[in-house]
Amino acid sequence: MQTQIGARDITLAKARQDASTIFLAKVFHWMAIGLAITGGVALFTAESGLVKPLIASPLFFILVLAELGMVFYLSARIDKLQPGTATGLFVGYSVLNGVTLSTIFLAYTHASIGATFLVTAGMFAAMAVYGMVTKRDLSGMGSFMFMGLIGILLASIVNIFFKSPALYWAISAIGVLVFVGLTAYDVQKIKTIGEEGIMEQGEVAIRKGAIIGALALYLDFINLFLMLLRFFGGSRD
Repeated sequence: MQTQIGARDITLAKARQDASTIFLAKVFHWMAIGLAITGGVALFTAESGLVKPLIASPLFFILVLAELGMVFYLSARIDKLQPGTATGLFVGYSVLNGVTLSTIFLAYTHASIGATFLVTAGMFAAMAVYGMVTKRDLSGMGSFMFMGLIGILLASIVNIFFKSPALYWAISAIGVLVFVGLTAYDVQKIKTIGEEGIMEQGEVAIRKGAIIGALALYLDFINLFLMLLRFFGGSRD
């Protein structure tokens, strides 16, 4: 009897692990699509010469506000959105972010942007693997990293007025640590969602769960990339 119960527990654990792996694959799939769209749009906007007039126009700030609005709306309304709408918002956000991120091509060389992307991908992959395999509960670290994120935002606003180089580099260093930590936390959280049965809730729940998970990891990657670019980016001047 005990052998049968033990075998059933092992089978159940294996089924949960398989479901979690499939769900994570869907999340990473959509994250990769978002990054590809953003990178392609950013490069096109920069190479086409549209980026300079864009920066000089009020449209740039409208696009930034639209990006923020889309992230908050998608995060807050994901349960009530149709899968197609959620996907459209994610793709739209990726496009808008590509347009606004095209400005980095004015400040940094193509080679340093590419090299920083590779460094970011390596760090992100390492922390994603850690988030998947660690037995440690990272929820406490996630809360701590979120507080760090709030601190970064407030310090960045303050530094707009003080323009302190020391504070700028401190924000950048702390930002790298925060987004590295958030990557591990978010991956573990997504893995847990997969283990808790989202794959049994139907295609609608899976699709929406994958989109919101992809958005979280996409934001972790982009912000980590931007923080690292401050250290590794080669100036075009």
